[in-house]
Formats: sequence, structure tokens, C-alpha cells
Amino acid sequence: MLSFTRHIARSGLSLRASLRCRKRSFCGGVYHAPLIISCTSTAKKYTEDHETVVFDDSTGIGIVSITDYAQSSLGDVVFVELPALETKVTKGDQIGAVESVKAASDIYAPISGTIREINENLNDQPGLLNKSPEDEGWLCKIEVSDPAELDSLMDEAGYKTHCDS
Repeated sequence: MLSFTRHIARSGLSLRASLRCRKRSFCGGVYHAPLIISCTSTAKKYTEDHETVVFDDSTGIGIVSITDYAQSSLGDVVFVELPALETKVTKGDQIGAVESVKAASDIYAPISGTIREINENLNDQPGLLNKSPEDEGWLCKIEVSDPAELDSLMDEAGYKTHCDS
């Protein structure tokens, strides 16, 4: 089996494909089974309020987190308020809050949809937002109702420019 990932820098998309080709006997000869290709794409987008969403078009789920820039600006996180499961949210709605030793900050929905999962580890370990804000410290998973909303968010280059200004 051959797996590969192709990144398209301008669009912020990541494409993954899995290819398989099996040899099988056929009447004393060998024939090749058909090539099976499955593709999914993920897009990582950013808001001006320093939230990020990684959207997987095969599942329709967006994983929401704060950016590394946000966590470093906040300092040591001591409390995280997470949204309730199955809550319907509209892009821009407040869905939670983060409190640190320096400040408190609201968290806003980067996209519209329904909250399908929350990272309950943050209840006992709010410091995960400092250690790994975009991986282990993810906040919630939203079933996206309008994937076209992602087009209004920034890609990585746009976000970097936003932070530098």
C-alpha cells in the first residue's frame, strides 16, 4: 500500500490519498486488481480572534482550537469554559471562555453548526492549551452546517500577516 499527502499552500488544503493494488492469480496467470483511490481534504483556517478550525470534508467536522499566538498572549491557562454538547451555533457566537493568570478571553465559533464533541480533558488539565493548543488542547468539534463559511476565514499566510500587523 502506498500513502501520500500533498499540500497545496495557496488554498490551505491538504489532500490525502490511499492507493492499493493487489496481485491475484487468474487461471495460472497474474492480473492486477483495480486501483482503489480514496481522497479526503482538510482545510485549516484562522479567525481574527485567534481561533483556528481544521475542517475535514469527508466527515463534515471542524475541530476548533485557539492558536499558539493566542495561548502565548494569554499566559498560563487556569480555566476553560467549554460549550454544551449538541448546541447549535452561528459563526461569531460566543462558545466558551479561557481564563489565565494574565487575562480572560472569550472563544467564538469560527463556523456555524452543531457542537458534537468537547475536549473534556481541558476540565482537569487547562494547561493543555499552553502545551499543545492546536492538537491535544483542541476545544470542540463542530458538525459544520455551511462549509462555504470557511472561505471567509484566513489561511496560514493571511493569519501570519494579521498577527504581524
